[in-house]
Amino acid sequence: MVDILRADARVGNKTYTSATVVIIGAGISGMCMAIDLIKRNNCHNFVILEKSSGVGGTWHDNKYPGCCCDVASILYSYSFEQYPKWSREYPGQEELLKYLIHVAEKYGLYKYIRFNSEAKEARWDEEEKKWRISVEVSGDKDSQFASSYILNSDFLASAVGQLNVPREPDIPGLKDFQGRMMHSARWDWTYNFENKRIAIIGNGATSAQIVPEVAKVASHLTVYQRTPNWVMPRLDTAVSPLQQALLTYVPPLRMRKRSLAMDFRESFYAAVSDAKSDFAQQIREWCVEGLRTQLANKPELWEKLTPNYSPGCKRLIISDDIYPALARENVDLETRRISRITETGIQIEGGTSQEYDLIVLATGFKTVEFMYPIQIYGSNGRPLSDIWKEGASAYHGVTVEDLPNFGMFYGPNTNLGHNSIILMIEAQSRYLNAILGEVLRARAKGKTLSVRPNPDALKRYNRELQEVLAKSSFADSNCSSWYKTEEGKITNNWSGTVVDYQRNLSQVRWSDYVVEGSAKGVVEPRKITHLGRVREESYMSNGSLILTAASVLAVVGGVLLRGSSLLRSR
Repeated sequence: MVDILRADARVGNKTYTSATVVIIGAGISGMCMAIDLIKRNNCHNFVILEKSSGVGGTWHDNKYPGCCCDVASILYSYSFEQYPKWSREYPGQEELLKYLIHVAEKYGLYKYIRFNSEAKEARWDEEEKKWRISVEVSGDKDSQFASSYILNSDFLASAVGQLNVPREPDIPGLKDFQGRMMHSARWDWTYNFENKRIAIIGNGATSAQIVPEVAKVASHLTVYQRTPNWVMPRLDTAVSPLQQALLTYVPPLRMRKRSLAMDFRESFYAAVSDAKSDFAQQIREWCVEGLRTQLANKPELWEKLTPNYSPGCKRLIISDDIYPALARENVDLETRRISRITETGIQIEGGTSQEYDLIVLATGFKTVEFMYPIQIYGSNGRPLSDIWKEGASAYHGVTVEDLPNFGMFYGPNTNLGHNSIILMIEAQSRYLNAILGEVLRARAKGKTLSVRPNPDALKRYNRELQEVLAKSSFADSNCSSWYKTEEGKITNNWSGTVVDYQRNLSQVRWSDYVVEGSAKGVVEPRKITHLGRVREESYMSNGSLILTAASVLAVVGGVLLRGSSLLRSR
């Protein structure tokens, strides 16, 4: 009899409630994990639970005006699926979503995804060495089959990320407003905001993208700022058809452009992490110069828009058009504190009120509440809320104390302030697939295996991590940010460069894990499993690149000439 639950068999009707692996989320991380499952472990017996109706994660949810990426397009893509035909250096949301849909289609991921399916709870069964995931089905038709069910798996991977649950501000009267109110991550394009009186609460990266677009058509726009941000120019330009063709048909050029982008972004680590570095000072000077140049007609805003904290303490804003938008006659910047929301608008301290047709909440996400609102229970029923009662932490940001056979993407202390998060995600996927591979091999032999981080190794790792972060710009007491808890613990950002992180995850040190189950003897003798990493920083000079490209062109030219000669001789 064929084992219909073997790793290379797809989940079918009869095995609907059982899978070798369950991935929560069909965004960049979830799709990367799924692709690696297939390529590295020949595993097809997995399910991706996606609570929305499409792939793309944050690029499916965020559709607000001006939504785009603040990492160059050449670098904001998978290393194994680079796209040479981006229309701009910094692509917009629709183009990014199109790319991710292409990836899902090319690698055949749709057949593994269950849309409108939300993981509500996950419990580890100690005896069976399995996860029991409670799934709630939404959607009128889908829920007619089953509104909820339990899905069993040998391994659970969370790919929900840090920026997925919108955070509403704690402002009195928020629900009293009788006009239109929407969060930036839940933008309603059926609402016509032209010639409307609009307020935007928040002035971070999202607001900096929305404001320039809304300002063009609003009758009046007010931006409510709590604290200012450092703003760097994006220098966005269109990618010409010629460059697209060269990047498509001369791969060394595409590789070179990507490596240069990698080098450039890595160089910003010193600027965002060390407040005393020369680069940090240079950032200050560039930002101040840009502010005063682009707002030359509004010098009264200079002081209001100049931060008193180090660059990097809050997310550095990358924008070419936020200052020109604030310079418009129909745009005001309000820095006084909001006292309450009224039925018709916003009241600020001192009693002054302003009426609005639309209030936009560009107030970010619940970032330090990782995995929220999913309830997780690990070994001996221990809840994740208890494990993380002093702030979220994980070994290398991917495995968690007392959560066996569990891995997470974009977890605690893996966010970046200087480079592409996709570079981190790929390293995490390779690492987790190495651990998962051992679980699969044990399962194929009819044995059990559970792997969880050694508490001592995890504590040592996080102690060293926090010691570095405590000296960084992220810890600057002059600002509050979504990088840290109210107590000041930095739970979101990584302490080093991307290359540092990739090297850390280039091997699995089994001595740093607690391995249990009937197959534990297979893993324990292995001290280290070497995985390697994808090297994308520059390792070839421009001269060498030119010689290589010239050689390739010479060979191609020779082949074409030879073919032409043969045709003439016939």
